[in-house]
Amino acid sequence: MNNNIELSIVMPCLDEAETLATCINKANAYFQNSGVSGEVVIADNGSTDGSQKIATDLGARVINVKKKGYGAALIGGINEAHGTYVIMGDADDSYDFLNLQPFIDKLREGYELVMGNRFKGGIKPGAMPPLHKYLGNPVLSFIGRLFFHNPASDFHCGLRGFNRASIQALGLSAPGMEFASEMVVKSTLHKLKITEVPTTLSPDGRTRAPHLRSWRDGWRHLRFLLLFSPRWLFLYPGIILSVIGVSLLSVLSITPITVAGITLDIHTQFYASLFTILGSQFISFAIFSREYASSIKIIPQDNNRRSFIDLFTIEKGIIIGFLLLIIGIVSSFYAVYLWGNTEFGNLNPQDFMRIVIPSGTAVMLGLQTIFSAFFLGYLKIKTPD
Repeated sequence: MNNNIELSIVMPCLDEAETLATCINKANAYFQNSGVSGEVVIADNGSTDGSQKIATDLGARVINVKKKGYGAALIGGINEAHGTYVIMGDADDSYDFLNLQPFIDKLREGYELVMGNRFKGGIKPGAMPPLHKYLGNPVLSFIGRLFFHNPASDFHCGLRGFNRASIQALGLSAPGMEFASEMVVKSTLHKLKITEVPTTLSPDGRTRAPHLRSWRDGWRHLRFLLLFSPRWLFLYPGIILSVIGVSLLSVLSITPITVAGITLDIHTQFYASLFTILGSQFISFAIFSREYASSIKIIPQDNNRRSFIDLFTIEKGIIIGFLLLIIGIVSSFYAVYLWGNTEFGNLNPQDFMRIVIPSGTAVMLGLQTIFSAFFLGYLKIKTPD
């Protein structure tokens, strides 16, 4: 009988007795009106208000998920669902379970993830707090599209449909609200076929406060987006810092410069040195994090990226590091030589530091490059599966 189920509607549930019956009745009405063969799966996360009995009495299948969290409940429900397709949605009567046909139509066309878009479908008065409507969702959705080039413009819509086998293959694991971001990000990284359809959002039908915590859960979404994009977290800031640092360090090693009436000299050169060292470290972090993420398969392999990382072998890193180290040491000895010419007396800081700062920077970069190459070698060690 399970093979005949096309669609499973999965709802996470934690004390949703006020609205659960309404949601299940709407889902059952959709099945009856559309002719789609399906089931309603309630992923219960430890309700104590009788939600389980309400669901069972209405013909829904209840899956008891012990691990706490929005994502944990949905993962448990998805794993136990029998449908070829799954549509997930909250059990608070905010999503329209009567109008799921656009999701099914796109899934039947071959799309593997169909996102709802509340901004295109309509947000009813009082359905979304202004903080979420004008700041949280737009900003996080923009960051998600920028980082991952995903077509969805409502990254956190809780009503979405997907091919169950395709999503299960992603190995989703986030237990909290960031599960919503994990699904979209990993679907994009694994090049699943993604689209979106308009959907409406109604006011929450419950009298109690929602489980969502705006700032805490917003930060968890942002943290997840950053961790899955080492380019934006480490690489791009590292390149910017390095370019600024090396440029200023090189020019100020020769002469002070004046910009808009402001003279930049050895004090600026010192901070240029910091920028250079920090930039180099950030770039190293980008390489390390991508290598680690790929090795544990939370980010798929990328042939272009692999060839880039493979340039940073232990041997090449040691060679580059030693060249920088030699430049730094030779420059340092030259500075000592100049000091000796004054019989180790007082020096003009503006002249002397112009040599010392780049010398120290080269020494630090050389040592950092050598040991970074060795650390990358550790990350590249393959262990048996």
